Amino acid sequence: MENVTTVDEFLLLSLTSVQELQPVFFVIFLIIYLINLVGNGAILMIVILEPKLHSPMYFFLGNLSCLDLGYSSVTLPKVLMNLLSTRRAISFLGCIAQLHFFHFLGSTEAILLAVMAFDRFVAICNPLRYTVIMKPQLCVLLAAVAWLISFFYALMHSVLTARLNFCHSLKLNHFFCDVKPLLELACSNTELNQWLLSAVTGSISMGAFFLTLLSYFYIIGFLLLKNRSCRTLHKALSTCASHFMVVCLFYGPVGFTYIRPASVTSMSEDRTVAVIYSAVTPVLNPLIYTLRNKEVMLALKKIFRRKLFKDCQ
Repeated sequence: MENVTTVDEFLLLSLTSVQELQPVFFVIFLIIYLINLVGNGAILMIVILEPKLHSPMYFFLGNLSCLDLGYSSVTLPKVLMNLLSTRRAISFLGCIAQLHFFHFLGSTEAILLAVMAFDRFVAICNPLRYTVIMKPQLCVLLAAVAWLISFFYALMHSVLTARLNFCHSLKLNHFFCDVKPLLELACSNTELNQWLLSAVTGSISMGAFFLTLLSYFYIIGFLLLKNRSCRTLHKALSTCASHFMVVCLFYGPVGFTYIRPASVTSMSEDRTVAVIYSAVTPVLNPLIYTLRNKEVMLALKKIFRRKLFKDCQ
């Protein structure tokens, strides 16, 4: 039998093994993190302060920005610290907490994107009943369900992972704590963990992805069969384009990492893809929504003008 080790901490990998490149990576990821904080923080501020944006679409957009702020804050600050440190350690409890919040926020985003697609379906296919269907109470309920389901989903992974015995090297083959690299270090039976990772994570992510695509198919079918107007179709799809781009950016890397079977040779690829969904995607989301959304841009200009006017007085 292998000796079971009482784990107090794990050692994380750096983003690069080349010492000279670590300051460069630190600057790059610091800039990415600051852009994320400013961009998503600005969207959140606009949605709260601008009365014209107090609608279901922007309520969910505010939730998405809040998620992206937390999503990157779970991993990037620790990555930045490790790029300046020679000993890249994380405590056992800190590792489990990071795993929990990473899956909690990631799962919430998957469900929220499906909810946002449903909102666009109702707005385009049932415009006269939109305010009746998408009541504030329903919007709050849908958002709350997304957050609650994801919390207990992440709690399942964090509790089951924390109960494992670790007897191999405590060097984690990743730059943050995630389920797959932690299972590699376990000497307990991990079949249940592996099955839940594939089945439950796959069901939530692919279920939400299927509902998102279904909403878009209904939108396209409705416009082609009912309106038969290319102009109307183009106008409607342009309002959904930003959301669909975010969906593609989110589900591409997530599907690559979690839905395919785990393997030792895939971990280096997983680390590369993890950079996209933990750092790059949360930064692109606010840029996509602000640059392609005239209402958000107008609200942003209005708030800045109001602030400049107050400063001049």
